[in-house]
This record gives sequence, C-alpha cells and structure tokens, in this order.
Amino acid sequence: MRPGKLNQSAAKRNAFALYEVLIGLAIFAVGVLALGRAVENCLNASTLNAEEERVRQILSNRMAEVQAAPGFPDTAKELKIDTGYGIVKLIQKSASAGLTEPGNVQLSGINLVTLSAQWMRGGTTQSKQIKFYVYRPG
Repeated sequence: MRPGKLNQSAAKRNAFALYEVLIGLAIFAVGVLALGRAVENCLNASTLNAEEERVRQILSNRMAEVQAAPGFPDTAKELKIDTGYGIVKLIQKSASAGLTEPGNVQLSGINLVTLSAQWMRGGTTQSKQIKFYVYRPG
C-alpha cells in the first residue's frame, strides 16, 4: 500500500464524519424548534381554556342568581365583568315563555331567560349563550 492512498482514505472518512455531525445537528435543531412550537401551542391552548372556563362560570353564577332571586327576572340587564383575561359583557334578556297546555291554555309565570356573554380575543368578538326557564307562581 502506498502512503498517499492511506491519507486520502483517512481524509474521506474524516470528511464523512463531519457531514454526519452536521446532519445530526440540523436534525436536532429542527427537533428543538418543533418542540418549542409544541410547548407554545400548549400554553396558548391552556390560556384559551382557562378564559372560556371563566366565562362559563360567569354564566353559571348569573343563572343561579336569577333563579334564586325573588320575583320575575329583569326584562333587560347588562353587566360588565373583569375576568382577569379582559372585560366580559353579560347581557340578560327575559320574556314570557309563551308556553301552552294541550287545551291551548296559556301557562303563566314561566319566563324564558337568555344570558349572553361577549368578550374580545385576538381582535375578534367571542360569545357564549345559555337559555333557561324561570317559574314564578303568581
């Protein structure tokens, strides 16, 4: 074997090892970037979930207040609530349910209450709504 051939072979092996290291680093960098994006998306989803859970809780609390209050619910009412994620506008509307019995007899004392929550997220208006009946004999 000639000494020149040995040096060329060792140089090719060293160059190949350098390519392997560079490709490995590139794959690792892509993996780290993808993992960073995944963590960011999880944090965003967690924040959105907490925000929507807070709005659901506001609607649930207001529904319990309306059901527990004596007398008929207000026909129209608007509240603004600071949730820590922003301002939520809570709109309450109430009207006679207009329900009838089989003999076409109007049922009185039953109101249909609609609660709507509106808030801003990322420049767009979000909303949730619940409807329920309240019975007040009278």
